[in-house]
Amino acid sequence: MAKKNIWAIAGGKGGVGKSFLCSNLSIDLAQRGNSVVLIDADFGGPNLHTFLGISSSIISVSDFIKNSQLRLDDILLPTGIPNLKLASGAQDVLGMANLNIIQQNKLIKAIASLNVDYVLIDLGAGTTAYTLDLFLTADKGILVTAPEPTSVENTYRFVKSAFYRKLKTVVRHPGVKSFLERITDNKDEENPRTPADLVTEISDINVQAGETLKYELSRFQPKLVLNQVRNPTDVRIGFSMGQACKKYFGVEIGYVGFVESDNMVIQSIRQRRPLALTSPGSNAANSISKIAQNIRQDYHLVNTN
Repeated sequence: MAKKNIWAIAGGKGGVGKSFLCSNLSIDLAQRGNSVVLIDADFGGPNLHTFLGISSSIISVSDFIKNSQLRLDDILLPTGIPNLKLASGAQDVLGMANLNIIQQNKLIKAIASLNVDYVLIDLGAGTTAYTLDLFLTADKGILVTAPEPTSVENTYRFVKSAFYRKLKTVVRHPGVKSFLERITDNKDEENPRTPADLVTEISDINVQAGETLKYELSRFQPKLVLNQVRNPTDVRIGFSMGQACKKYFGVEIGYVGFVESDNMVIQSIRQRRPLALTSPGSNAANSISKIAQNIRQDYHLVNTN
């Protein structure tokens, strides 16, 4: 079969519509005939089952992680939607809030081995190590934000944190690794402020490491979705964020679309039924379908103003 696509959906802060988008993207992909697995990896507050109208499961991701006899396939639940299965979120939230490296690697390896067309991972809000690592191992990392200053600011913070996390895993030179540890752990104002600044700093320490950094910068291209958009001014925030990330971080962000603020969304959430099923012709549902297409085709919105 063709190579599977792994999409990780993250948000710098909670309440931006990450789980809503993730669940409806998975339905759009499944309705197009793709086999899809949806994984609730938001161990701080798993709720994908609620968005899909499924009762809390007696078996979950935490069971897979803790039981060496279980495969990830063993915990996948039918959703009632053809081609779509769900790995429900951890039930013992306090015990699973922070995965250790062995548990994390077990989950990553199992996700990579799933025999499906698409795997969508709903990540927790914030920048914990396991959230960043799951985001970085995905084929497509998708950031969801809302057009409010706090959401935008937290998205920038996530991009920067993810990039630093990526650097630590790819750079091998001891002097550069030591330098990276110092500038990420130390809050000294003289430290380089952005990944773009690091190119010069690291090249001075080791030329090859500097070239590695340039290469990783070119490959690190998260996708951006703006949710709860109310007007053209909100839409333009996505373009502004892309320009800011390029200018100050040296990171290309692909603005793949926006979801209009729609009363049908609120109704679907209250009904515990996915928008893609309750109101497939709504503005928000059409927006999500376009976003899914843009992500699949690596198409980014272009600012024509």
